[in-house]
Amino acid sequence: MNILAIDPGSTSTKVGVWRAGKLVKASIEHPRGEIESFHSVMEQLDYRMERLARYLRENDVDRLPWDAVVGRGGLVRPVPSGVYLVEEPLIKDLKDGVSGEHAANLGGVMAHAVAASKGVPAYVVDPPVIDEMWPVARLSGMAGIERRSMFHALNQKAVARDVARELGRDYAELNLIVVHMGGGITAGAHRKGLVVDVNNGLNGDGPFSPERTGGLPVVGVLELVERGAFTTGELKGIVARRGGVYSYLNTVDMREVEARAQGGDAEASLVQEAMIYQIAKEIGGLAAALSGAVDGIVLTGGLAFGAAVVEGVRERVGFIAPVFVRPGEFEIEALVDGALRVLSGTEAARRYAGGTDEDRG
Repeated sequence: MNILAIDPGSTSTKVGVWRAGKLVKASIEHPRGEIESFHSVMEQLDYRMERLARYLRENDVDRLPWDAVVGRGGLVRPVPSGVYLVEEPLIKDLKDGVSGEHAANLGGVMAHAVAASKGVPAYVVDPPVIDEMWPVARLSGMAGIERRSMFHALNQKAVARDVARELGRDYAELNLIVVHMGGGITAGAHRKGLVVDVNNGLNGDGPFSPERTGGLPVVGVLELVERGAFTTGELKGIVARRGGVYSYLNTVDMREVEARAQGGDAEASLVQEAMIYQIAKEIGGLAAALSGAVDGIVLTGGLAFGAAVVEGVRERVGFIAPVFVRPGEFEIEALVDGALRVLSGTEAARRYAGGTDEDRG
């Protein structure tokens, strides 16, 4: 089978070509100045499509007879985990940004554009808004504000399945706590194949990360607004992009932070330790949510390459369950694997109906 996988990020479009049982990956880089010239994510569509087409031509794969094209899922309406056929309701919600604007919203639209030109199906896999949360996990403590499921679902599910294979078990048999540690940090309680509780790292929930604030003292935030220090729009930008480590140390590069800490920078050391501390607390809370029945803790994402972060978290939570480390992201692999499951008939593709009960059927 020949499968094309497309994974748009903020300043790159990652590409995977699955051919003759072999996966070749690449990253098409987009200079920040070029990306920032667009007023919205969807305005980047033609720009990214042109660069994707150029990559496919230059690597002599543009004429391959694709069996399917699969894109990273975006911020659509809450849906269960699975592989979704890209059709008009999904495309509309991706373009409208019904749950927010993110580069991932381009994944399904780009996949559909390529697939339509070849007369083959397009899919998205495990969008970041998959919602399998327990009802009890939704309550925030204030009526009218509900905790939302929005996380690194594609990579979390991929590494959870990988650890299950290592253990010789089925993912649906295990209780795992999976922590994706990148520019944002999300930790999910995977109970027998369902993510029953998870923090919304994009919108200010959970541990702080290199660029996100995580949960903040509410009264402190309200006082900033009262004083006119920030508008609500500015605060949203800080929560999602200019909080966390960046707000303390003016960098999001944890390699730099680790080097500064090792060099005796007391502030860098404290900030690094505080982030590790908050990650460990989040894991501990999820262990309690699972009543202590945890088969493993999985650390993944770019920060899992850093020894200081991994070992710091392991020291604090190793008593709960064995710790497995899967550095980096496996999103391209997860996209291809999802398409293969559908094409081989081992999993049926779901049809997105705009957040209605049909999505949960």
